[in-house]
Amino acid sequence: MKKSTFLVFIIVYLFFSISGFLFPFDSDWYRTLAKPDWTPDGSVIGIIWAILFGFIALSTAIVYQERGFGRHNSEYMSLLGINYILNQVFSYLQFNLHALFATFMDALFITITTLLLIFLAGRQNRFAGWLLLPYFLWTAFATYLSWLFYSLN
Repeated sequence: MKKSTFLVFIIVYLFFSISGFLFPFDSDWYRTLAKPDWTPDGSVIGIIWAILFGFIALSTAIVYQERGFGRHNSEYMSLLGINYILNQVFSYLQFNLHALFATFMDALFITITTLLLIFLAGRQNRFAGWLLLPYFLWTAFATYLSWLFYSLN
């Protein structure tokens, strides 16, 4: 593995993780929400995201190693950028604005862009695509959960 590939992994991981620092989990507000009984605990959600950010970063590093981030890979990079922004906005909408419907819509767009990323990454490296499958499954679950939070509150 090239140093630059490892650097891509670190940068992507840190960028995706930054929302946890910019928009911290509002546990007091979160506790007041009506939630399904099977809703994962906030600490479990944090651990899952930490693992998923590793998968996203590894997938992106593999894509970079395969083809770089030049013009020929602009479709993947653009979609990853959109997905990243949506991911960051989710935490802001939920924990700063407490905007549950907007959070649901954002989660839906994250899920859609993640599915598209699976196909774009998979075209370059099958393993890179598969690495994003847990991210897609989690965001689909988070979308459903966000809808329930909105509906119940």
